[in-house]
Amino acid sequence: MALAAVLWWQVERWGSGSSSDGEQSAASATSGLTMYPPGERAEAPDLEGRTLDGAEFSLDELVGHVVVINVWGSWCAPCRAETPDLVRVAGETSDRGVRFVGIDTRDNLAAAKAFAAKFRVPYPSVFDPDGQALLAFQSVVPIAAVPSTVVVDADGNVAARVIGRVTYATLSGLIDDVDGGSGGTDDEGGAR
Repeated sequence: MALAAVLWWQVERWGSGSSSDGEQSAASATSGLTMYPPGERAEAPDLEGRTLDGAEFSLDELVGHVVVINVWGSWCAPCRAETPDLVRVAGETSDRGVRFVGIDTRDNLAAAKAFAAKFRVPYPSVFDPDGQALLAFQSVVPIAAVPSTVVVDADGNVAARVIGRVTYATLSGLIDDVDGGSGGTDDEGGAR
């Protein structure tokens, strides 16, 4: 299966995130792909704040959905490279109930809005100019790791993370693994 080959390559390249005794390896703690088995997933940190358009956002509103959280900044070249893949996966998985949210960190509002418009980002991003929202995620991703992507399962637990640029194939595969390929449903039928 192609997905398995891509994930195997990522794990081999970056480390599986686990040593033989189940503890995270030092290498995977700072880069690459880490997947967490269902019984070993920690609760996702709280994420609240105002989005780029000024709306209030709380991750608690998305419990029951698989959620992809992407840390980005308009100043970040790898963020520009990965955003088309994120937008594509968000569009392909919204009918399955998968939700996306960004954390736009250490940025200015005008540049962030221009970035989101240029790439036609269909999901909200919490505006985090001083890094406080990202600080809440320091147990999951290093605060200097931009971009980073975290996949949260429908129970609100961290299922996987990618430190660095995420690809379409990797993100699609992670979502399929986390929600079993079907995902939850949304009464509104679209991205929030």
